[in-house]
Amino acid sequence: MAKKKGEKREIIRVYCTEDSKSYYTTTKNKQNTPDKLEVKKYNPNLRKVTLYREKK
Repeated sequence: MAKKKGEKREIIRVYCTEDSKSYYTTTKNKQNTPDKLEVKKYNPNLRKVTLYREKK
């Protein structure tokens, strides 16, 4: 996916903090949220909701 000129949203991956194998892809606005993103999502490998954190 090509980035358009002046586009502020960036594609990121959020990895599971418990097993570090599963991840989700999402976008975030770097200007509004400079901190690392943390989201609770469902982990199909562990079959429960876990904390997902952005990783560089």
